[in-house]
Amino acid sequence: MTKQTLVRPARTLKSTRPFIPDLVYFEPGALEYPKGKQIMDFVTTRGIEYRMTTSHNRITNLPGETEQEKYRIAKRTLVVGVRKTLTFDQSKPSADYAIPISTGCMGHCHYCYLQTTLGAKPYIRVYVNTDQILSKAKEYIEERAPQITTFEAACTSDPVGLEHITGSLQELIQFMANEEFGRLRFVTKFHHVWPLLDIKHNNHTRIRFSINSDYVIRQFEPATSRFDERIDAAAKIAHAGYPLGFIIAPIIWYDGWEKGYAELLERLAKALPSDVTDGLTFEMIQHRFTKTAKNVIEKRYPKSKLEMDIAKRKQKWGRWGQYKYVYPNEQQTALREFITERIFEYFPMAKIDYFT
Repeated sequence: MTKQTLVRPARTLKSTRPFIPDLVYFEPGALEYPKGKQIMDFVTTRGIEYRMTTSHNRITNLPGETEQEKYRIAKRTLVVGVRKTLTFDQSKPSADYAIPISTGCMGHCHYCYLQTTLGAKPYIRVYVNTDQILSKAKEYIEERAPQITTFEAACTSDPVGLEHITGSLQELIQFMANEEFGRLRFVTKFHHVWPLLDIKHNNHTRIRFSINSDYVIRQFEPATSRFDERIDAAAKIAHAGYPLGFIIAPIIWYDGWEKGYAELLERLAKALPSDVTDGLTFEMIQHRFTKTAKNVIEKRYPKSKLEMDIAKRKQKWGRWGQYKYVYPNEQQTALREFITERIFEYFPMAKIDYFT
């Protein structure tokens, strides 16, 4: 009798689900805006717990016994408020200004610079007064016309991960489509782009996807979409006519980094349909951290393998009044030259916007 070999079916990975908060706070004033009412409907129809708060900047009664538990709960908490500060920050080198539609992120990327800038407020905030925000953007555009003014919508958040709740990116894209001298940019680690595929954009919005080596994504980017999901979404975005780009960030020096980043760009070239590669842009950002971020990360992710040895780094003065620690010049040069060569090997018509 011949012994039969049991063949197990190939494992099918589940799709990364859209973010649904466990708890939502509303400023009372937020419910005076159509978007605030829309989000309240989203919350109540799903039976999500919600509370009222006096200010989106001060949430003092978050549940949790320990700092780590409070942090995990905060990353599943949405705060809906009115953006009162309408002066836009600069957003070099990616854009002229940051346009504020949300703050905070549901991802758990160990290295994220928001560990410093939002250290005490890790919850996710969305702003409902988009008409006022867009009116301010219009002022900036008119002040600089006929020069093009570019706005980055993902400086302090990943708005794609919130779009199914807010619809704010759709508003920004449609607004910029009608602005001769206005352009929009944003980057994401999420693949939930379906709300953006069938709206008028007039090629005035560039959508970029954050990508990295398999090692970096597996070790340091929990609660984000997988690489293959991001690339599939990138192809959809390109087929919808949007200008497309990729950010390789943070570029991390680790044993086997050359193999890892070479494989990354080879996989990207194979996964992207050939008809969507014209006009690609790449941005490269090396890993950096501040002492504040290091302390916060070590508390929140105590088992992280993220290397943050100050003795191995070079000091660089940061715009927020702290030194940040980057790789020494020799390592920076090696990273930049190797990855640049691989980009042009697979995407000879691409443009590299910057390495920082």
